[in-house]
Amino acid sequence: MLNFLSNKPVRFCDGVSRRDFLRVGTLSAGAVGLSLAQVPAASVNPKAGLNCILLFLVGGPSHLDTWDPKPDAPANIRGPFRPIQTNVAGIQLSEHFPLMSRMADRFALVRSVHHQAAPIHETGQQLLQTGHLFQGDLEYPHYGATITHLRGSGRGGLPPFVVLPKPIDNTGVNISHGQGSGYLGAQCDPFTLRSDPNAPNFQVTNINVPTGIDPARLRSRREMLDAIDNAQCAFDATASRRTGNNHDQAYNLIFAQNARRAFDIAAERDPVRGRYGRNTFGQSCLLARRLVEHGVRFVTVNMFDTVFDEITWDCHADGGSLAVSLQDYRETLCPMFDRAYTALLEDLRQRGLLETTLVVAMGEFGRTPQLNAHGGRDHWPGVWTVLFAGGRVRGGRVIGASDRHGVEPRDRPVTPAEIAATVYKGVGVDLRTRLPGPQQRLFPLTEAKAVDEMF
Repeated sequence: MLNFLSNKPVRFCDGVSRRDFLRVGTLSAGAVGLSLAQVPAASVNPKAGLNCILLFLVGGPSHLDTWDPKPDAPANIRGPFRPIQTNVAGIQLSEHFPLMSRMADRFALVRSVHHQAAPIHETGQQLLQTGHLFQGDLEYPHYGATITHLRGSGRGGLPPFVVLPKPIDNTGVNISHGQGSGYLGAQCDPFTLRSDPNAPNFQVTNINVPTGIDPARLRSRREMLDAIDNAQCAFDATASRRTGNNHDQAYNLIFAQNARRAFDIAAERDPVRGRYGRNTFGQSCLLARRLVEHGVRFVTVNMFDTVFDEITWDCHADGGSLAVSLQDYRETLCPMFDRAYTALLEDLRQRGLLETTLVVAMGEFGRTPQLNAHGGRDHWPGVWTVLFAGGRVRGGRVIGASDRHGVEPRDRPVTPAEIAATVYKGVGVDLRTRLPGPQQRLFPLTEAKAVDEMF
């Protein structure tokens, strides 16, 4: 899959800068695993299985201030928010999720997720999106990359794996975030949008635009489509002189009528767009629904692409570039997620897509049980909550529990590897599957069991 990156410098916490680059990778070498001759890969029916929308809540939401409130804890632990009862007896959420509280019967909460790796964003991002912590040069594939490898391209000319609105960028440490193809190679990389679906002039930018089409000079969406149609005719005329390559893939994505319809978010009625929220996250969730509806198999929506200098879930309240506080949870973050998440579930249900689409919402860790000196919360991988809905998920359930102060799991501890196995099981992948890695060796899809009580 093509991955055209920008020329914008990227800032890391260690002061190092790099320029993004055009990456068409190859399979890396040097890992340890079983040889291809030793173990046969699991057979997979490309038409089988569910689709998935993964909402990645970059920054790490505070579990105590969102989906695992502790109203009986001391004030410096329970925080400033009150719990509210949901439509499922015994399940409470933070008061700032009123819409979610009315449809708690449609999602399940895993309240005992934890890991013991370094408490930095990147380790959690790797673990939660691949089930593995990267070691040395060996990078593991994102769920979407694995689906791409096992099931092939999406329907109607669409890529099988899309990241919206852009990949995770700088979250503090210059290591992988776990959103690529890993050892599966560049052919399983996601299509990365790198455009804001909420922008008035939204267009897909991660494609080679045909010669003669200048999007900046086209005044309307109709003009853009007409120009592309003309370029299609010229492109088809040269078919006998071309051979299949990545450039063809870019053209195929532009010219596929189904692909053009899928990305045409302006075709949605204003009330529908308003229901999701007129912001980047809300419109990205809506676009994710459109993409799955038209044939994309796996869509990851990054709620944010960085934790610096903007409002994210990373609520240190330290001032400067990490100034987010729980007041921002109250005023912005919780209402934004509450609106978009419930709109997505209801929209999928109304269109008959919820039973065939697994919806997962997760951050890379939780937050410290005790408020810091600034009234914020710092990184805490000791325990947090992940949400599952759609597909075969049994809603209205709480799986596992944190202790009375939200410090660690009290019962049914769940690891990121088990979350990964649950995602794979949720989309119909045989957990015995092995994947081809470096040096023609096979790697297990997962070495953990799924959270079976989810289904």
